[in-house]
Amino acid sequence: MKITFAASEATPFAKTGGLADVVGALPRELIKLGHQVTVFLPFYSRVPRQIESDGGGEPQYAIQSLTIPFRSYNRFAGVVDAGKLDGVQHYFIDCPELFDRKELYGPSGADYTDNAERFGLFCRAVVEASKQLGVPDVFHVHDWQAALIPVYLRTTYLTDPALHSAATVLTIHNAAYQGTFSPKTTEDLLLPWEVFTMNKLEQYDSFNFLKGGIVFSDQLTTVSKKYAEEIQTPEFGEQLDGVLHKRAADLHGILNGVDYELWNPATDGHLAAHYTPENLEGKRACRADLLHAFGLEGVADTTPVIGIVSRFAKQKGFDIMAEIAEEIAERDVAVVAQGTHDPYYENLFREWAFRYPANVAVQIRYDEALAHKIEAGSDMFLMPSRYEPCGLNQIYSLKYGTVPIVRATGGLDDTIEKWDAREGTGTGFKFEGLKSKDLLAEIDRAIEAFRNKTSWTQLMRNGMARDYSWSGPAKEYVRVYEEAARSR
Repeated sequence: MKITFAASEATPFAKTGGLADVVGALPRELIKLGHQVTVFLPFYSRVPRQIESDGGGEPQYAIQSLTIPFRSYNRFAGVVDAGKLDGVQHYFIDCPELFDRKELYGPSGADYTDNAERFGLFCRAVVEASKQLGVPDVFHVHDWQAALIPVYLRTTYLTDPALHSAATVLTIHNAAYQGTFSPKTTEDLLLPWEVFTMNKLEQYDSFNFLKGGIVFSDQLTTVSKKYAEEIQTPEFGEQLDGVLHKRAADLHGILNGVDYELWNPATDGHLAAHYTPENLEGKRACRADLLHAFGLEGVADTTPVIGIVSRFAKQKGFDIMAEIAEEIAERDVAVVAQGTHDPYYENLFREWAFRYPANVAVQIRYDEALAHKIEAGSDMFLMPSRYEPCGLNQIYSLKYGTVPIVRATGGLDDTIEKWDAREGTGTGFKFEGLKSKDLLAEIDRAIEAFRNKTSWTQLMRNGMARDYSWSGPAKEYVRVYEEAARSR
């Protein structure tokens, strides 16, 4: 089967979150299953350097110029051929005036004002490029930035014989990010006004990219079984629960996998030492290296280290944590945190570290190497998310013998089993609801469990034995692709 991915980010080229990890890893697993996979991405300013560092040299163009029409002008885009990476063909849509910018989506957590034009062009350019480079059996599009591809295929390109049999699958990585713009976006992107209705793209008098993808795609997926259920409810559906419920028969929850070639304490090149479930000695060296990196000296071996790697945002439950930040810091724990995003929560973490310098340390940035060090050197990993479509850090933590403390939502609920000390079963700690006292109680349970080194080692090994590789999810995606192709 020929599959074309279209997304706004993918490792190793451009990343702001878990979407990039999925689009970087899933195609490689599909290649192993014998499928042919192409990935389209925008040609951001950071990408050429990455291509060069991967040995590709100067960018080569598969298509010199595509004409992409807008309401009162045309734009022109090239298609950069980045060659194959682990068997996956990568192309980049090159439109410098739209994509040659420092940030992917906007500065300091804001949005660029022309994002509708940027990703509208990206979607149409992927369709046009595919007509020349090869039309797939299935377009697999990701999140709102690529969600207009199914819309264009079933409207503007409806009678194009080259595209008639191409099926579409949309993956919703986070329903909160929808790509909403003014109604005139309809004509700006040369879509027929018939699509701007309540049962198609219109959502509360806004043009909604994600809703369009939901309505026009042949099949839908999201990134965990629990989240597939949650987004059909008013609490988690972000006002799209009605349209998602209507398409419940076509909505599949497929838990994200992780790339154990990158995330494995036995081989991870970012670590001070390697370790395995059979020989955990190296984790002690990783813990010492982590504390040194954060400038925390004199932390006793009996004091657990709690790690955080996250976007600093309300979604991640840091408003809940803020209510008990003082109580946490006054426990016998050390906290190391890395993240960036919302200035309010960045300042909250800065203040926390300022008030408790002996046992709380924070770095307001994202660094991939440091993220690996936190996963390996921490004893516990905190994720109190208000909602979490899948979450990857809790899965990384399991592999690294770092015990997750999570809220029971989305993929966190799907992947973490409550620790039962009496039976020796479970992989972590999790709490229900949104009350800070329940989070604190779960942290206290983890601290108490940490004191029993024998059972704690069993808890670590339970998590390290879990397999969340991409092999299983990839086969589930193939079944969805086949269903989508049959529908065409």
